[in-house]
Amino acid sequence: MITLDKIVKRYGTQDVLKGVTMSVARGEVCVLLGPSGGGKSTLLRTINGLETFDEGAIDVAGTRLTAASGVARDAALLTIRQKVGMVFQQFNLFPHRTVLQNVMEAPMYVLKQSREQAAAKARELLDRVGLLPKCDAMPGSLSGGQQQRVAIARTLAMQPEAILFDEPTSALDPNTTSEVIAVMQDLAKDGQGMIVVTHGMHFARNVAHTVHILHSGSIIESGPPRQVFEDPQHSVTRAFLADS
Repeated sequence: MITLDKIVKRYGTQDVLKGVTMSVARGEVCVLLGPSGGGKSTLLRTINGLETFDEGAIDVAGTRLTAASGVARDAALLTIRQKVGMVFQQFNLFPHRTVLQNVMEAPMYVLKQSREQAAAKARELLDRVGLLPKCDAMPGSLSGGQQQRVAIARTLAMQPEAILFDEPTSALDPNTTSEVIAVMQDLAKDGQGMIVVTHGMHFARNVAHTVHILHSGSIIESGPPRQVFEDPQHSVTRAFLADS
């Protein structure tokens, strides 16, 4: 589904990503772990063009994105963003729209769904994340966990083949974190492909198919959760897990 081939990202003379190569199968849950500053969020954001990169290529379901700028890159990004959704640390909901309107907006204007079709799907998705009773509420009246669940419903409304989660629970308290994790676990059970940057070890252990450890811009270790957590091969991985 998603292949990253020798991705290099530089800020000035500093290489933030140092030739990262990884693949994510359709329906796979991939978790990126590692010490802070290792490049996890930067790597995630290169996939849908929120960050440019300097070398390498990204393939998403047959659409190839390279480091070169221009019309071809813009066209590839448009296609990729229709296939890959993203959920951020901050919820980025429209404060002047109701919960239902937030979820309806993109399907109406991007997918050209009718208002009735978009509303019906939005209600279905809000029910799935446990927030149908809040459909007429404004975002400011919701808890952080509720807002993040609305953000997930909004992403799902675009029917993505994969979802990128950039530390989706980092701004939440433990109680609301569990609400969001439960929704993500439910999506995983249904075969929703996702790449997740998180510090949530329980999620990584119990939901991920593959765990990648990033350190200083490189993947230093990869494997199934049991292998990475119970028999880490790299000293950085062992130190990171001991501190987590």
